[in-house]
Amino acid sequence: MKNMRKFLPLMLLMTFLSGSAMAQTKIATVDLKKLFDGYWKTKQAQSVINDRRAQLQKDDKSMQADFAKASKQYQDLLDQANDPAISDDERARRKQAAADKQKDLESSKAAIQQFERTAQSQLAEQFQRMRDGILTDIKAAVASKGRLAGYDLIMDSAAETANGTTVIVYNSGTNDLTAAILAQLNAGAPIGMTAPA
Repeated sequence: MKNMRKFLPLMLLMTFLSGSAMAQTKIATVDLKKLFDGYWKTKQAQSVINDRRAQLQKDDKSMQADFAKASKQYQDLLDQANDPAISDDERARRKQAAADKQKDLESSKAAIQQFERTAQSQLAEQFQRMRDGILTDIKAAVASKGRLAGYDLIMDSAAETANGTTVIVYNSGTNDLTAAILAQLNAGAPIGMTAPA
């Protein structure tokens, strides 16, 4: 009990000091989603990803067409191998050709599946690298703006908790820096690359 009497004034002093420090904290907000979506590099990155995806789909479609053609050839070889009008030697030769074609088909099918897995993985990695680069640019612009304007804390007004509710329950919008930072980020954009804010 005696120790409690010693610590009580100290706890009250700490509470008072932390309360007065909080009152002097200068806070701003940004909508990180708007910054990300409105940044010209996001539009450029999405275009690169879409072009790469289209090329990979074209390559996959070509491989699938070759596979379908080879499957038809295999079926023709099977039909020919079962033709009773040909000699036993010729039938055996055609059955062997059909068996060889079947092995080629299995190999082609495995190659297509591997191509598709690799393509998906490469696209995901490329998107992640581009996203990380864009977020690095955005965070640098936010930090720079915050330092210049004297803000102690800048929060993401679009952030959500794990259960899907907004992190910031109320925001007057008076210290929202989104538009200013987006204008700064898009200042050096090539013509036609800025996305609507």
